[in-house]
Amino acid sequence: MKKSEDLCQCRIIHEERVAGARQKALEVHEIEELSQLFKALADPTRLKIILALEQEEMCVCDLAAFLAVTESAVSHQLRLLRQLHLVTNRRQGPILYYRLTDCLVSRLAQLALEHIRE
Repeated sequence: MKKSEDLCQCRIIHEERVAGARQKALEVHEIEELSQLFKALADPTRLKIILALEQEEMCVCDLAAFLAVTESAVSHQLRLLRQLHLVTNRRQGPILYYRLTDCLVSRLAQLALEHIRE
């Protein structure tokens, strides 16, 4: 067994890099929200919903037909996407139409797609 004095005692820490990273570090709640966002997009069904809504708004029954799943399953996923402010809806009579909250949601999906295609 080596004695502690035989081990390298030189450990270089770039303090300016650590300090710079700390200055740009996000708040705990921001990290949590980002984590939730990426978890939401990591689910294939939710991602398909996001990509479908890039084209135009759709009702639950249209999304269910597109995804070949039940309306209940789509509603469950849409509820989570609404909680994360990724989609919003509007009512027209008895029908709720869903759309992306803003163009940033679409851009995020497209940037990720560009990344995996490189």
